Amino acid sequence: MASVRIREAEEGDCGQILKLIRELAEYEKLSDQVQISEEALRADGFGEYRCLVADLPPAPGDTQGQGIGSKIIRRVAQVALDQGCSQFRLAVLDWNQRAMALYKALGAQDLTEAEGWHAFTFDGEAMRKLAGK
Repeated sequence: MASVRIREAEEGDCGQILKLIRELAEYEKLSDQVQISEEALRADGFGEYRCLVADLPPAPGDTQGQGIGSKIIRRVAQVALDQGCSQFRLAVLDWNQRAMALYKALGAQDLTEAEGWHAFTFDGEAMRKLAGK
């Protein structure tokens, strides 16, 4: 496993966090949906929700398969329990079999399979329409 330190994000991390958000969106073929700026992330990213970051040593090549995702998810579980949470949820696209396999291997239950849940979101125009604004 790579030497990784998981810590709470600081405002100075916002540029790198936004870069990672954009890289993830590109990987998930959803780049057009990234609408946050570094300034908005800085303003909105340090309220009631906690953001964790992984400090990785510089390493050549691909870091997949080194246990970094497992370490991050374990840290999220620790934070959730420390905050009195009874669960935490992860969202994954239906084609990302590698992520689904990891979550299941770590003990997560796939609610789509188990209970038939589907995730929905109201954003932008839909929220304004609902609110009459």
